[in-house]
Amino acid sequence: MEYIYGTWHWSISGFLIGMTMLILIYFGKSFGMSSNLRTLCSMAGAGKFSDFFKMDWREQKWSLAIVLGAIVGGFIAYHFLSNGSGVNLNPDTITQLQSLGIDAPNGKLLPDALFSIETLQSPKGFAILLIGGLLIGFGTRYAGGCTSGHAISGLSNLQLPSLVAVIGFFIGGLVMANFLLPIIFKTT
Repeated sequence: MEYIYGTWHWSISGFLIGMTMLILIYFGKSFGMSSNLRTLCSMAGAGKFSDFFKMDWREQKWSLAIVLGAIVGGFIAYHFLSNGSGVNLNPDTITQLQSLGIDAPNGKLLPDALFSIETLQSPKGFAILLIGGLLIGFGTRYAGGCTSGHAISGLSNLQLPSLVAVIGFFIGGLVMANFLLPIIFKTT
């Protein structure tokens, strides 16, 4: 049972994602989590307020199974397939986070310095979450999809815009981790 409860090797996930993409390509479908938000908003009647949401959501309802699967799968994995050790970060990562004033998650999925009620109530924490959410939302629409849509589905379909977007995601992540994070969380 430890094989199921422990951390799985990346090749298992890679193989399962690859098989899923082959099936989706075979049926002429594409995958992306951000497009599901548009489908949900269309289902809820947002098309009455914005032309962006005027679409036949019934054509995309199959993809809502992905959202449901992510939620249910995450719940099952956390509550029933976990050995209780939580998240184990590399000691170098913990040291770098501590130098920025960010506590180690200590088995939690998210550090309190970023995701806690106290952080949300502080002006700086609220601004970080609000600006970050707006940038992600704008960036997703501007790039024509999210990281999963481009990196998994777009690259599987050999789409050049997805390659450009994925390169941009990596560059943005490197800039954020090495330059902007130390400025935002400067402890002096």
